[in-house]
Amino acid sequence: MDWRILGATFGTIFIAELGDKTQLACIMMAAQSKSPWTVFLGSALALVLVSLIGVLVAQALTQVLPLGLIKKGAGLGFMILGLLVFLDVL
Repeated sequence: MDWRILGATFGTIFIAELGDKTQLACIMMAAQSKSPWTVFLGSALALVLVSLIGVLVAQALTQVLPLGLIKKGAGLGFMILGLLVFLDVL
């Protein structure tokens, strides 16, 4: 296991998820349900599954596309999402 990749991945995801819509949804659901451990388990499983899907898709994409093109596609996707948020579409 490459501990540097593990640490970088953990740090990146941890910082990216702080204060985002997912965390706010968890706060709301835990407060409404009065069952915080169930909300934690559901959200943790969802994040694990979404991460697995992301890793598998990335693994498949790197087999058919160059890494530079994948990075540019991801950057373009973030710019489009940012524009949609800026225009209040999302």
